[in-house]
Amino acid sequence: MKKGILLTVSLGLIGFLFTQSCTSISYGVNKMKVENSPQFKNGKFVNPILWEQPSFGQLMATTWDFLTIDNDRKPSYELPKQAVNLDKFHSNADNYLSATWLGHSSILLNIDGFRLALDPVFEKSVSVVGPSRFNGELPFNPADLEHLDAVIISHDHYDHLNKATIRQLEPITKQFFTPLGVGQRLIKWNVPAEKVVELDWWDEKTIGNRLTLAATPAQHFSGRSLTDRDKTLWASWVIKTDNHRVYFSGDSGYFDGFKQIGDAYGPFDLTLIECGAYNEKWHYVHMYPEETVRAHMDLKGKILHPIHWGTFDLSLHSWYEPMNRLAAAAQKNNIEIATPIVGDTTVYNQYVPNQRWWDIRLAELKN
Repeated sequence: MKKGILLTVSLGLIGFLFTQSCTSISYGVNKMKVENSPQFKNGKFVNPILWEQPSFGQLMATTWDFLTIDNDRKPSYELPKQAVNLDKFHSNADNYLSATWLGHSSILLNIDGFRLALDPVFEKSVSVVGPSRFNGELPFNPADLEHLDAVIISHDHYDHLNKATIRQLEPITKQFFTPLGVGQRLIKWNVPAEKVVELDWWDEKTIGNRLTLAATPAQHFSGRSLTDRDKTLWASWVIKTDNHRVYFSGDSGYFDGFKQIGDAYGPFDLTLIECGAYNEKWHYVHMYPEETVRAHMDLKGKILHPIHWGTFDLSLHSWYEPMNRLAAAAQKNNIEIATPIVGDTTVYNQYVPNQRWWDIRLAELKN
């Protein structure tokens, strides 16, 4: 009986996903740029390393696993967090670099007075049927943000691109930077077209003659339904001034692109790299934590700040496993890591949180 119910739910979920966002992508004024992109082939964007897309049967099997496997994927207790100190984000100081972790891949970044939001997702649930934030409420009120020089989006998956958040930030944001095609979604959500900048891999854009943003390769995929897979590009991002360099991975499997980016733009003061939601079934598009450390080394990074973990239930591993594995690999390779709780701010050359807080809480419960 239970299996029958789960199978019905499984079929219903897949059917729902199939019917969502079935409209085709309009590339607008960038249509020619899309069609001429080296990454665009036969009507879709492609990865540096080709991988076999999951079949309908494989999707069914994965959905079944999500419905039946627990494995401590979500904490049974409240995780620590703190209220965001927006003074650190709003600082106009020169030679200043701070990163505030809001959970998952959402970061408020201040680089030499430029204020950026990276893959901001403020809603509790990422989609109608998607997972909910398990680390509590957002640690600040977005209405308290004064202004943003830029919002940077890595790709259009629901846990990185949130419609309500984009609409909330639009009035205070100067420009939105996206990979090719993704900007058209923002325009459909009533973001003025003149605010949207779409870039292909290795394209650069300079803001205020001091801040340079570069879209760089990633090994992932895109789409917000089963009918628009890979119709938009995905990217990682280089964010640099004369004083600092930051790398933001978005989502990516491990590939030799990290070394190419490190050679072209490194060394980096801070790397923000995904370390969670991995599985052997989708290893090509989400790296293992040990590969996160390896990517950081390829990028010639100084401080590694892991992202894409501790917020949404998106894989079958325990919620804390990514950080245990990453911390071990970092220690083995003598890599400095930033491990903030949600809401905390890493300030380069001033404060780098490094407590294994996920381990401390688990040890307390065992005792």
